Amino acid sequence: MAKRYSRRKFILYGSAALGTSVFLKACSGSGPDTPQTTGNAPATPAATPAAATPTASPVAAASGGDTIKVGILHSLSGTMAISEKSVVDAEQLAIEEINAAGGVLGKRIEPIVEDGASDWPTFAEKARKLIDQDKVVTIFGCWTSASRKAVLPVFEEKKHMLWYPVQYEGQECSNNIFYTGAAPNQQIEPSVDWLLQNKGKEFFLIGSDYVFPRTANTIIKAQLEAKGGKTVGEDYLQLGNTEVTPIITKIKQALPNGGVIYNTLNGDSNVAFFKQMQGAGLTPDKYPTMSVSIAEEEVKAIGPEYLKGHYAAWNYFMTVDSPANKKFVDAFKAKYGADRVTNDPMEAAYIAVYLWKQAVEKAKTTDLEAVRKAALGQTLEAPGGLVTMENNHHIAKVVRIGEVKEDGQFNIVFATPKAVSPIPWNQFVAETKGLSCDWSDPAKGGKFKTTT
Repeated sequence: MAKRYSRRKFILYGSAALGTSVFLKACSGSGPDTPQTTGNAPATPAATPAAATPTASPVAAASGGDTIKVGILHSLSGTMAISEKSVVDAEQLAIEEINAAGGVLGKRIEPIVEDGASDWPTFAEKARKLIDQDKVVTIFGCWTSASRKAVLPVFEEKKHMLWYPVQYEGQECSNNIFYTGAAPNQQIEPSVDWLLQNKGKEFFLIGSDYVFPRTANTIIKAQLEAKGGKTVGEDYLQLGNTEVTPIITKIKQALPNGGVIYNTLNGDSNVAFFKQMQGAGLTPDKYPTMSVSIAEEEVKAIGPEYLKGHYAAWNYFMTVDSPANKKFVDAFKAKYGADRVTNDPMEAAYIAVYLWKQAVEKAKTTDLEAVRKAALGQTLEAPGGLVTMENNHHIAKVVRIGEVKEDGQFNIVFATPKAVSPIPWNQFVAETKGLSCDWSDPAKGGKFKTTT
């Protein structure tokens, strides 16, 4: 039987370091209506998990025999499967390539794949199983921030390691997570600036009802206020909810003459939204939509005829012209089929495996603490351009904005000339302005006040 979360429990899973006051008046939701498995998520994640000091002994990340076990934890069922299945494909491609080239430390990587089922307690349960029973040395996983927040206490308790491949809302900097997707200053903030300069000043914000969209919209509203824009409306849908007509009605009322729609919907809700938006006459010439969770895979699933002319902000697009990207795309198509596409979370997941490999080889061991230290400063000529793992466990990367074309690919209309350094603690939000993160210095750690 499906479970629904109470208001209190959702806030406990979802609250980021903005403080609960940001979410109390807005959060009312439950997780997606998917079947539960046994086990429960931790009831009270730490308010600032990055600064928490775990009390458990370090996990002995042994890699006995001829293999090294790693975990892959994504939604292979439920509303998020539309996005996460392809991320698993990218991670498995990287593992296959590494094994074909001799493995890591002379051993083959053995992936153990678990289904988070678009259900946050299940993610926590599966993370614990991978660590305790399967004895994996690291985990590549999660998509939504709700799933990441659910597993974070497990990684903090076990002093284990998660490689998280998706853009997110920031306001977190854990010693136990390496973030290979974008921080807000590498996706959300540049896209808002671009929209203000090119598409208009009035914004309607829509999103799925969990931590990433709500925190992203908190940042966007603060940024608009600082830069002369205006938020004319804001609305949310539970993950998996396809009843989008009320939101479209509100958009037409708030923006009768057109305006910008900023979209942080995730999963199947996007299918209904773009199809019904076109049916209601909200075309991109008057209602340009900027999405941060729709990439090539989602465009293909929804139909490019519904998305042509709308925009997305990412760090990677399949149309990036580089030798590294050609190699990545060709290898992916050779393994999975000529009709398959690549996208930003897939690229971020793919390079996460390679960055972990490089860290293990530098450390000459799979020991968690040694690998954690060795990961800092790792560079890689990724399909999207040169990336560097910085001391805050996030990577510097190029920012891009793309317009959906008729063939479902993106015409890149904006790109930064070089990689942008990540800023986990947002500088537009008063509660986190002036905060920073540096895991190379134990005195600073995940959350410290800068002098500037």
